[in-house]
Amino acid sequence: MVSTQKRLKRAVYKPGESTPAARWFNFAGLCLLAVVFLIPFYLIVRNALATTQDITSPGWMWFPTDIQWGAIPELFNNPMVPMARSVWNSTVVAVLTTIGTLFLCTTAGYGLARIPNRHADKVFYAILATLMVPSAITFVPSFVMVSSLGWVSDLRGLIIPTLFNGFVAFLCRQYFLSFPKELEEAARVDGLGYWGAFWRIVIPNSKGFLAAIAVITFVTSWNSFLWPLVIGRSPDSWTVQVALSTFLTAQTVNLPQLFLAAAVAILPLIFVFLFLQRFLVQGVAQTGLKG
Repeated sequence: MVSTQKRLKRAVYKPGESTPAARWFNFAGLCLLAVVFLIPFYLIVRNALATTQDITSPGWMWFPTDIQWGAIPELFNNPMVPMARSVWNSTVVAVLTTIGTLFLCTTAGYGLARIPNRHADKVFYAILATLMVPSAITFVPSFVMVSSLGWVSDLRGLIIPTLFNGFVAFLCRQYFLSFPKELEEAARVDGLGYWGAFWRIVIPNSKGFLAAIAVITFVTSWNSFLWPLVIGRSPDSWTVQVALSTFLTAQTVNLPQLFLAAAVAILPLIFVFLFLQRFLVQGVAQTGLKG
């Protein structure tokens, strides 16, 4: 009798609870998707440590016959492609662009959302209008302005023109519109103005949203290619994406070096994504998208 009752309890599931078969099916599906997602990374690592003969061989092999660990120092000692310098330039550009974008766009978004001004809506609509302008139209005027300032082959030319992002400012405004006003009103009772409430109340309570924006901005800046290619005339100002392109434009393509450089280029993004991935969906969902 007791065993029968136990079997009945196991057979009864709560509403919305998935069955064991459904859970195993979901798990198998996720494992399959994970394998498919990891195949490009496996190919990059495999080819980076293989010889050209192994890569171009008609017969498939899961691992190289002779792992080329010496290709790593060879990549960073290549006199034609300053890989270490390029990685450093990309890191500086991505970090400073992320910090500058967060500062400018959060202050602009908070001002448009909270500080009363009869021209706030007009400024906001002007920012939205910039999102409808193709980047190809502003590319030449931006280059002429940067060239007149003498910032060609300079990191300032890579960073400063990309600091303000209209879409990020739009997201910040939408997020601050949904931020609880009670917290800011309590701060004003304590004698804080808009600036004090912004730095002491709003920013500390918006870490998830800011982390998500930081990840998106960092990845976008790191993967940028066309603008660094035009501005970075000197090899000392190349970013990692420009350095990667040199392996394809050379008369002889060094496939192992190309794949190894690609692995080096994506490694920082993997670390950033692994540490801050939980903020991505949460932060974008917090924008509210209401005006």
